Amino acid sequence: MSSISRLKELKHDIISRHSQADDFRAWIQVLTTLAALALCWWAAVLSVHVSYWLTAAAMLLISLFTLRAFVLMHECGHHSLFRTQSLNRAFGFFLGVVSGMPQYVWSQHHNFHHANNGNWEKYRGLYTTMSVEEYAAMSDAQQRIYRAKCSIATAPFAGLIYVIFNPRFTWLKGSIELVGHIVRGKVAQPNLSIKAHAASFETRYWKSRREYWHMFWNNVVLLSVWAAMCWAVGPILFFTIYLISASLAGAAGIILFTVQHNFEHSYASDGQHWDYEIGAIEGSSFLILPGWLNWFTANIAYHHVHHLSAKIPNYRLIACHNEYRDLFSDVTRVKLVQIHKALKYILWDTRAQRIISVAEYRLQTQTAH
Repeated sequence: MSSISRLKELKHDIISRHSQADDFRAWIQVLTTLAALALCWWAAVLSVHVSYWLTAAAMLLISLFTLRAFVLMHECGHHSLFRTQSLNRAFGFFLGVVSGMPQYVWSQHHNFHHANNGNWEKYRGLYTTMSVEEYAAMSDAQQRIYRAKCSIATAPFAGLIYVIFNPRFTWLKGSIELVGHIVRGKVAQPNLSIKAHAASFETRYWKSRREYWHMFWNNVVLLSVWAAMCWAVGPILFFTIYLISASLAGAAGIILFTVQHNFEHSYASDGQHWDYEIGAIEGSSFLILPGWLNWFTANIAYHHVHHLSAKIPNYRLIACHNEYRDLFSDVTRVKLVQIHKALKYILWDTRAQRIISVAEYRLQTQTAH
């Protein structure tokens, strides 16, 4: 019997054994992360008058603790960090403010990824991985831009856009469009209430009233924190530390997420042939990271277990992997030094149903001719 078949048989038992949340461990994780983050900010601000090297070190730590806050926020979206939904909602929102991301809206998109992991017709990752046919249809300049977009060099810029610019821009743009829609509606149909006109508004930035209000309060609280920090330490110092550390944290998050699904010949099925468990095992990597980095990333390197069931908390992923390691023998291991190579796999080969590199695509093209 194949490991996938055995995994399907044992999946219910695996999840039931390892999916119990522990509030005490969750509280410790959240509080130590937030306390350490506050301490690093304090050190960064004070160290400016001592040594810029100390400030740089503090900023690097801020980036790492912000990354950890983001991963813990992500677990709240799966309702796996705490036992109760109310605690997951509350801390998910707060950690979303810390990491710059409207948690509920983000989690809705992320849960779609989990529901379709490995089905590349429905979800193609943060970089919207191109198929070989789409890549072939591009001009040389477009291909160069696409390759650059997926590189480590541009990751800090992508991180800044992802966690700082986009959540603010989409909220403001969508809100302005919403107000315009209501005003036009009132002119055309003055008897209808503002609430009725707002209900008829459609946008790609949010899918429901609840999503909008999560975006609204995330941005209001975050912008208030920005204002308070500018008043306390000065806008230049605050935004220098904040934007650099947020860019680095966002870059690390994007790179980690990408190589957890884009690696040499990772599973990339179409909708007709897609299988959930195969997607978890062959479409998710196991990152071999040093212990300290596993801590900062809340064990998300055990991504195959996380995709088997997002209900398994981060503090149980390692135990689950170790207990059932024979079932995970086919999971691709990616070492820290191999991440750069894994990032070269940015094309979906629709015929072979796998992810390939640009070099492989070029070799295929030459062979075909």
